[in-house]
Amino acid sequence: MENVIVTIARQYGSGGKTIGEMYAKDQGINCYSREILRMASDDSGINEMLFNQADERLKGTTLFGWAKKVYKGDLIPPESDDFVSDKNLFNYQAKVIKQLAEQESCVLVGRCADFVLKDYPNVVSVFVHAPMDYCIARSLERSSITSEKEMEKFILKTDKFRGDYYHYYTGRTWNDARNYDLCLDSSKLGFEKCVEAIKGYVKLRFDR
Repeated sequence: MENVIVTIARQYGSGGKTIGEMYAKDQGINCYSREILRMASDDSGINEMLFNQADERLKGTTLFGWAKKVYKGDLIPPESDDFVSDKNLFNYQAKVIKQLAEQESCVLVGRCADFVLKDYPNVVSVFVHAPMDYCIARSLERSSITSEKEMEKFILKTDKFRGDYYHYYTGRTWNDARNYDLCLDSSKLGFEKCVEAIKGYVKLRFDR
């Protein structure tokens, strides 16, 4: 049976990463998130710290919200001055994502994996969302932030970055339902039923 890959994009506080991990555990497969940065570092020979710094640097640029460097699958060679550019750091992450998709069934959280794998027929793309009050309440349980108002600001800022990051590398709108196979409201279903919804979709689509 061909590998089945589930990609998870998620609003902050919606529990998307947890749902991805729960699905992976249920299926006996791996779930990859920030591990992709380490793997891209190992593959490219570029220090992992530079991959982490790239995200932080993009958060601070005023051009990030509207500029685009849509991923096209190319890699910049080591002899180029742009070898450690933000674009090439993303290219290596995308290379790892593609390798994982070809090697094993797995869950991939974030990193524009749905777009990177958009031409792969064995990919299920999922967007997990929830109302702001739910995201605030859940996030307050896991954070040193104690003010609802401050947490709302943090969530809005984080989701704006995720949307800008997605647009920067894909040219698409992050929270547009047309980009995904499944959009799940975790506040209505709960995590376990979100997992069941993904399993049901995979069964219907791939007969497994």
